[in-house]
Amino acid sequence: MASLRTNLAELHARRMDLVVALGLTEGGAEVDASWISGTFVHIARLWPLVLLGKLCITALLHVPFYEPGNIGHAIALSAMLLVDGVAIVVPRGVRFQRLRPHHQKWLMLPMVLLSGLTFSLMLGPSLIAGALSRNLTAEMAVALMAVSIFGDRRLLGVSYFTGLLIATLAHGAGFAQIGLLISCIAVMLIAALRQANADMNRAIAFYQRDLCAQRSDRLLHEYEQSGRGWFWETDRHGCIAYISDTLARTLDLSNDALIGRPITEIIRPGDRQDGDGERTLGFHLSARTGFAEIPIRAAMAKDERWWSISGQPVFNEYGQFHGFRGSGTDLTEMRRSQAEVHRLAQYDSLTGLANRMQMMRSLEQAVAGRNGQPRECTLMMLDLDRFKTVNDTLGHPAGDALLRQVSQRIQRVVGDKGLVGRQGGDEFKILLPGRPDKIQLDHLARAIITDVSQPYAIENTAVVIGVSIGISFCPQDGVTADALIRNADLALYAAKGGGRGVYRFYSPEMHADAEDRRQLEEDLRRALADDGLHLVYQPVVSSKTERITGYEALLRWQHPVRGAISPALFVPIAEESGLIGPIGDWVLRTACRDAAQWDEGVRVAVNVSPIQFANHGLPSIVMNALAASQLAPERLELEITESVFLSDGDGTESMFARLKGLGVRLALDDFGTGYSSLGYLKTAPFDKIKIDQSFVRGAAIRGSRNSAIIKAIVSLAEALGMDTTAEGAETQDELDLIRQLGCSHIQGYVYGRPLSAQDALVQQNRHGGHVTPQGFQSSRPERKTMLRTVAVHHEGYVYTGRIRNISATGALLEGLWNVPEGTLFAIDFSEGQTVNAVARWSKEDRMGVEFVQSIDLAQLGPAPRALAS
Repeated sequence: MASLRTNLAELHARRMDLVVALGLTEGGAEVDASWISGTFVHIARLWPLVLLGKLCITALLHVPFYEPGNIGHAIALSAMLLVDGVAIVVPRGVRFQRLRPHHQKWLMLPMVLLSGLTFSLMLGPSLIAGALSRNLTAEMAVALMAVSIFGDRRLLGVSYFTGLLIATLAHGAGFAQIGLLISCIAVMLIAALRQANADMNRAIAFYQRDLCAQRSDRLLHEYEQSGRGWFWETDRHGCIAYISDTLARTLDLSNDALIGRPITEIIRPGDRQDGDGERTLGFHLSARTGFAEIPIRAAMAKDERWWSISGQPVFNEYGQFHGFRGSGTDLTEMRRSQAEVHRLAQYDSLTGLANRMQMMRSLEQAVAGRNGQPRECTLMMLDLDRFKTVNDTLGHPAGDALLRQVSQRIQRVVGDKGLVGRQGGDEFKILLPGRPDKIQLDHLARAIITDVSQPYAIENTAVVIGVSIGISFCPQDGVTADALIRNADLALYAAKGGGRGVYRFYSPEMHADAEDRRQLEEDLRRALADDGLHLVYQPVVSSKTERITGYEALLRWQHPVRGAISPALFVPIAEESGLIGPIGDWVLRTACRDAAQWDEGVRVAVNVSPIQFANHGLPSIVMNALAASQLAPERLELEITESVFLSDGDGTESMFARLKGLGVRLALDDFGTGYSSLGYLKTAPFDKIKIDQSFVRGAAIRGSRNSAIIKAIVSLAEALGMDTTAEGAETQDELDLIRQLGCSHIQGYVYGRPLSAQDALVQQNRHGGHVTPQGFQSSRPERKTMLRTVAVHHEGYVYTGRIRNISATGALLEGLWNVPEGTLFAIDFSEGQTVNAVARWSKEDRMGVEFVQSIDLAQLGPAPRALAS
């Protein structure tokens, strides 16, 4: 059944195609009948011959054109002339030609039928006599003339004979005449059907070939226009016979300018560096052999262009060579990409210096010696100081511009002495062959530091940064690239710890310091997990009433082996290791819990590091701590440093708004010691400004400018409606000065050292929360607590001592027993930093020394990071 339905469907489709080929219906997808309408114009142009034939035959048959009283004859003549006139004029018209082919065919069929009908009617029945009349002969003669004009459109002939048949029947002709016309109609119909069938098959084949050709042309055109490739053809002499418009536009020439020129003219001669594509191509052209994917360079292009071309020789059926035909693709972008990839693999894209991979490869080659013996070389590690501040305040584009200028300065100083590379971020490397003496390295390092530290102009803003340098040698400090990098990095770390803007050579002690720091990090993690940390509270006192208004929570760590560890040592470790977050949360919860036991009017202040402040969950942490302790929000004061303003402005303002929404107080800590401007005070919702202790200590000493700075800060805070707290007050004269300058609160040893939470509660209950100032009456030079091993030189002997604390005029020295008062000796700190001193008192292994000349504590070399056991 299914097969029968399929055959019937195919038969129906075949019949429909036949009807289309006859021009009687709309063309389908397989057959396009547009070629049918093209013959109608030619028929119209030749139809005057048919009319002329009609008139001549009418005259030869002595048929009058006009018979008085014979109205039918006049009407037939007029109708014939009208119909033939329409057949001559209408098919030539624009409106007719715009019609669809089958519509034109249906208009032509009645016109042709009427032409035959009117001609036969005009001749009339008068001449009909016998078996074959003269009228019929005349009609047949004209009909054959019309059929010859119709050509392949035999259906029009059928229509014309049908018109004659109708007229013959109307005249009452005999059976012979009617049978002859019917036979002609049958023959013409059969011929029309056969012709239509042939036309149909020919049209289908033509349509398919044309469709395939159009598709191929379209695909080739789209391929050329896409720029992915082009085509070319040469004659038997190697001259260009065809070339794509795409390639002609690439060469900035027209097709006509290229046609006829040898194809070798558009190809640049090859060489060993760029490849011998031109020679290879020339060989194949002369040998008449095919080739594929030969890379060549263009000779006529304005910029450098690379092509890959393929071609095959063309021969006719007799084996005669006609030329080459082929295609090509543009390799320029691929070549450029390969060159860029090669460059990026070896050079930094931002600065143009050698990148990390090339520097590592160069360092490995530099240390690889012969016979297993490493060669001498020097590695310098550079890290920019204060670069992050520029990046955060001016943005990353400004930071990139600064890095480019820095790299140019470093490259200019180093010159051809060594290889300069960028490690990543704001870190650079310098690899020097051999081992220059320390004097040369000293000059080079100082020159780099000096040049890099000069001001930069970035986006119309003056920027000043610095650089710290760590230096290691091969083979002294390591015989592998990794060892040299690690040790140079340790030296760099020591340089940054030594005040920045300096250089340091690697020494084994640095590795011990790094290991000690790593051990401290592990111990700190264990202390956090085992509740090894605790808080102490330093009172904050009103300068007017001397009543305690609050306490600042201070973090302390009592190491089970090393004893008390200074926050200045373990807090940076916590920040670098990511422990500052959980430690800060613990401090906040503990401080709120302890403060909830105090008097209602006493606040607690908690320090918030910039890392904590950047945490979007900080308000939730604060709210949970307040809720768990039932502490009123206004009794919690969060102390924030200026460095938080170096991050995103919108995020900072949002965090301030969320914290103030909780009801807590905000204090600006260490005011005046950061890098920010005063602009943030216009919008930041601070309740208090804390004056850094560096301005308070020594403010009472004659000649100090600190008092003027304190006064300015107090005036600024009063104008903004903020409280002020002076930190680090230790002596009575500093306390009096602070009160005179108008500070609202005071914090320092003059009112007592930090206490435990329980002792703070006892202090509040004693004397109604009032405290009495203690301590020295007057200030003395600033003292710096340290634990440092030094060499003590006396009369040619060298002793080992330890500095406990130091000031600009003297120090506390341990390790030498019963030194006579007035003994003169020299103290060697490190790196040639020697100070002459005199013993002023001595008790067992401790003595106080006075320096012959005052020293600048900032100029001393870095103190060891590890605490001695």
